[in-house]
Amino acid sequence: MRGHGTTDREWTRPSAMWAVRLHGSAGVVRLELDTVSVPTLGAAEALVRVHAAAITRDELGWPVDRLPAIPSYDASGVVVEVAGGAEGSLVLGDEVYGLTPFDRDGAAAEYVAVSAGLLAARPRSVTHVESAAVPLAALSAWQGLFEHGGLVAGDRVLIHGAAGGVGQFATQLACERGAYVIGTASGAAVGRARELGADEVIDVGAIRFEDAVEPVDVVFDTVGGDVLARSPSVLRDGGRLVSVAEEPPATTSPSSATYFVVEPNREQLLELTRLVDDGKLVAAVDSVFPLSEARSAFERVQESGKHGKVVLQVHE
Repeated sequence: MRGHGTTDREWTRPSAMWAVRLHGSAGVVRLELDTVSVPTLGAAEALVRVHAAAITRDELGWPVDRLPAIPSYDASGVVVEVAGGAEGSLVLGDEVYGLTPFDRDGAAAEYVAVSAGLLAARPRSVTHVESAAVPLAALSAWQGLFEHGGLVAGDRVLIHGAAGGVGQFATQLACERGAYVIGTASGAAVGRARELGADEVIDVGAIRFEDAVEPVDVVFDTVGGDVLARSPSVLRDGGRLVSVAEEPPATTSPSSATYFVVEPNREQLLELTRLVDDGKLVAAVDSVFPLSEARSAFERVQESGKHGKVVLQVHE
């Protein structure tokens, strides 16, 4: 990977940076913009000057004993420092993006330290803001459909929440893979799911999906609750039920039901980059906030009616 930002290549390490930190379990009201030390790199890590960081609704649930903590696991930015062991995979000035590990401080800051092996060249056909909207949601869709769901061309797949944060990527990826895609949605999301390429869209505000779906090979659930509990009824014999929302019902065969938590994966990110740059995968951005307005950004994440990811823009 090669970079193009001379400002970042000529960067001089500062002693401190601005970061959003969660200071208590009360949620948004305990978010503060703090001055903290720039992360020190461990072996094989890279320091990324964050241009944009996307956020999700459930990431303020840090254990109290690990607070204060920096949220956001989606980062897009520029490599400004590389530690020993990472040479060769990254060079200064590389424009990268990635999903940061969930067990350490995140990317809602001016800089973030990330294992070089988790970073990939970001899509160059879109902005840093759009790039930051990809990793967590698109990797969730990829891993749910292909790793856990075993989806292949010609399969019939039912995607619950087909126009949501993860669902929008699942719909596009399943279409790209050559599956027959049936999506569930309601309200304005019905039209969006059709625009994303779904072969059929069921308006669950008007009809029960069980009454409209022929048996499918894979159900990919991003909703949970009653929707997930009713999903085994539409699986064909040998079908697979995968949920990124919660554990499938106990009545489902263990061999056909999976709940998973997304994991960082550089090779999958590289494939997602290719799809974005080829115009085959689009990341929707709902709204953009500066780092100083992180509370407003997280309040927006909690609201209904969003279309795409909420993103913090850290550097222009």
